Amino acid sequence: MNRYARQIAVPGFGATAQERLGRATALVVGAGGLAAPVLQYLAGAGVGRLRIVDPDRVEESNLHRQTLFRHADIGHPKAEAAARALGNLNLETVAEPVVAALDPGNVDALVSGVDVVLDCADSFAISYILSDICLSAGLPLVSASVIGTEGYAGVFCGGAPSLRAVFPELPPRLGSCAEDGVLGPVVGVVGAVQAQMALTLLAGMEPAPLGRIVSYDGRAQRFGGFSFLGAEEVAGPVFIHADDISANDFTVDLRAEHEGRIVRPEALRLTAADFVADGPLPQAGQRAVLCCRSGQRAWVAAERLAALWPGEIVLVALGDHREQP
Repeated sequence: MNRYARQIAVPGFGATAQERLGRATALVVGAGGLAAPVLQYLAGAGVGRLRIVDPDRVEESNLHRQTLFRHADIGHPKAEAAARALGNLNLETVAEPVVAALDPGNVDALVSGVDVVLDCADSFAISYILSDICLSAGLPLVSASVIGTEGYAGVFCGGAPSLRAVFPELPPRLGSCAEDGVLGPVVGVVGAVQAQMALTLLAGMEPAPLGRIVSYDGRAQRFGGFSFLGAEEVAGPVFIHADDISANDFTVDLRAEHEGRIVRPEALRLTAADFVADGPLPQAGQRAVLCCRSGQRAWVAAERLAALWPGEIVLVALGDHREQP
């Protein structure tokens, strides 16, 4: 127990909490900048198993903030490189790399047997897919996001309101690391908060961070936060896998032609602005399936369509593997 002596000595932690960590399994979605402190702190603390899911390979532009990786890792799958690094940190932690994109088709299998889910992918679609499955499974979801010099981490589901309850609508603009940039230390700060939230849950420490968001402004050097335990659940369009689209669906591909081949031969190529009173609408009994690259345009189109048509609407994110913060 020498490895964990300093954290066992923390008041409110102790040997019992350490034993809980050793039996715990965490799913970490994304192996980028947020996952770097998350994975190192969870493995260092003695979490028994870490399932790491990421489809991407290490690039040189990752290295300023994705501190698990070294120059020699460039070109290698992130999940595998992260697992190797953790093997050198703590042999008692089993690191299970999954080189794949999380989507509605595999999310059930990926969350099976885990005690907590950490959303480190900073993907709009993945966050809502994870929130939906965690809400139904009763699993806590520790989700975080960073853009530029600002970010937040929060604990949803598992007895707390879901991400949909707190963020039922899209902001006017969703940023990205590629467009808005990101500073490495800000990612490290938010990722460390995310790791602490997960360890508090897994160790059974009180008070639990369920239903809380912690924000960080790196430019002003200021933390903030609030509780959302009173937020009410709201219904919204769910994400499905592209393979689940049927010929009977009213399918719309919202991407431009240069973004890829149309999702299905019978699909319409439209934009969100085309959903107006005299525009194309599904027939009675049809399901509307709205597709785009990341899910953002599909969400906007769903809001417009729902104001005109009362039927079922689902979303498809067609391969949004954008860079993680």
